[in-house]
Amino acid sequence: MTRLFGIRVLIVVTLAFGIDYVVWRWFFSVNWSQWWIAVPLVIVETYSLIDCMLFGLTMWKLKERPEPGPPPDDVSVDVFITTYNEPIDLVMNTAMAAKAITYRHKTWVLDDGNRPEMRAAAEAEGIGYITRSEEWVGHSRHAKAGNLNNALGATDGEFILILDADQVPKPTILDRTLGYFSDPAVALVQTQQFFINVPTEDPLGSQAPLFYGPIQQGKDGWNAAFFCGSNAVLRREAMMQMGVRGYVKEVEQSIRKALKAADQVLTKARRRGAATPGEATAINRVSAAVGVANQQLARGELLAEITFDFQLAVDDATHDVVSADLAALEADLAEINRLSGGSDHPGGLLVDDAAVEALARRDWSPLGALESVRALVKTIDVDRFDEAQPVMPMATISVTEDMATAMRLHSHGWKTVYHHESLADGLAPEDLNTMLTQRLRWAQGTMQVMMRENPLTQKGLSTPQRLMYFATMWSYLSGFAALVYIAAPIVYLCFGVLPVHAFSLDFFIRLIPFLLCNQLLFVVIARGIRTWRGMQYSLALFPVWIKAFTTAFGNVHFGKSLGFAVTPKTKQEWSPQWGLIRPQLIAMSALFIACIVGVIRMFEGHAAVSSTLINIAWVGFDLLLLGTVITAARYRGFVAHEPSEKGVSV
Repeated sequence: MTRLFGIRVLIVVTLAFGIDYVVWRWFFSVNWSQWWIAVPLVIVETYSLIDCMLFGLTMWKLKERPEPGPPPDDVSVDVFITTYNEPIDLVMNTAMAAKAITYRHKTWVLDDGNRPEMRAAAEAEGIGYITRSEEWVGHSRHAKAGNLNNALGATDGEFILILDADQVPKPTILDRTLGYFSDPAVALVQTQQFFINVPTEDPLGSQAPLFYGPIQQGKDGWNAAFFCGSNAVLRREAMMQMGVRGYVKEVEQSIRKALKAADQVLTKARRRGAATPGEATAINRVSAAVGVANQQLARGELLAEITFDFQLAVDDATHDVVSADLAALEADLAEINRLSGGSDHPGGLLVDDAAVEALARRDWSPLGALESVRALVKTIDVDRFDEAQPVMPMATISVTEDMATAMRLHSHGWKTVYHHESLADGLAPEDLNTMLTQRLRWAQGTMQVMMRENPLTQKGLSTPQRLMYFATMWSYLSGFAALVYIAAPIVYLCFGVLPVHAFSLDFFIRLIPFLLCNQLLFVVIARGIRTWRGMQYSLALFPVWIKAFTTAFGNVHFGKSLGFAVTPKTKQEWSPQWGLIRPQLIAMSALFIACIVGVIRMFEGHAAVSSTLINIAWVGFDLLLLGTVITAARYRGFVAHEPSEKGVSV
């Protein structure tokens, strides 16, 4: 408690200095005459303050859990090892270690590559083998989430331990985690991830000791510990409950979409006018049925009854006018078929937002409108024919299933636990290309979740939980801030444009205490763990963070492909990889040149000495952070005899 109290005092002091500095910057220090660089700089400083606030909130309830209780005696456990194209021997190394776990369980290899040699190797050792069922043919596979969803439907263990193919578990992993589930509200226990092939200097920033430590412990204090995709135990009941709720939500959305389209079609037909009184009456009856169905949805009535009643109402209304011109009717039906995706779809016509808009623009005849509504009713996909299976426990809204799944569990009232102990030995990327592929996928997945299910608007989450998820998403926007932090000193040193009125005493007495307290807070929280590499990569990977945001935005809002790639699990042949860090090299060159130009301008009397030296120091700090990518590009992989610091329980 003494340490937590000290951390809280530091948080308050740091934020007080930070707020004072940023408020002063906005009201008294912005050089509005050079707004084009001054405003972006103060905006990103505000971004950094918000980032600091979110970090402070995370640390406010940092939770160091006591020893877990003993595991229960009578529960069943399935151990899932997910694989796609990893080498057979690597997968089997993990599978054999999983088989040796001391607690009673069943080990399964989930082979998304459907490889006969993988099946043979697993079955030869008495290890279960699962690949996709036939139902997945022709449907979205949803990567790892789909693989896990398929396996959940093929097994029945009360608890599931999920392991990546390169995460070799220790025999005690279940003994050390199952005890937490004595609380019936606990749905997930996430353990630390530690990589054995990382040298002490960690050139690729793989270990993430700040996240797998204080940050997860802080989130745990707010009941917001994240699922990280591997080395985690989940309660099947919670997952299946979440899958069923997701299924109901999807069906309800399908009904709402069909009713919206029906209402627009009927409105268009009513404006055109009916040829007979019977047609007008039928259109009004169906329109009234749409209103009744929407009211039933609002009251939360059974979806099957809502759709059944609506279909009866449409059938009754159209029965009296079915003798209309068949040729015109067929033409209308052919058009709705074309706009809606084709009648060969296994679940009937498939209506998307574009089809709804197109249908609403057509001049429907009354009869065509009624029959089109009948067709729209059939698009209500109660069986979810667009998916391989109706119930999807693992979230499939992003290329990384973990964060979205955890957020849904929390929104449904379940608890999660972070157990700070290394209970599996993993393998980290050993080359720059693989590391960048991995980081891009993580960031893309996080951005997809933010754009599709923003935690700030999700029902069921507490305010701290919303902010814990948002904090992680917010951090991935730092790529845009990095551009400004790199550009600002270059602009001054080369062109003499100062984004602040002056580097006065008022400036330093506000900025320096904030920076010092912020760094002291990190030191106290880290308590000896190495965090410098993580700080470097938060800036140095700015092109990755920007690409993640732009590609996720294009995917979510315009349906563009992410170009998803599975992270290689084996060491790649080394070759110079300077092209992968071209943006960083350009930025570093520009910073270095700016220093030379700034010194020349200072000696020629075109720039103030104090301002020049401050900006040169700023450039030096930027170069110190960016320089880590040069080490990464030259890294040739792990040498087995190098020492490595092992994660330990706190």
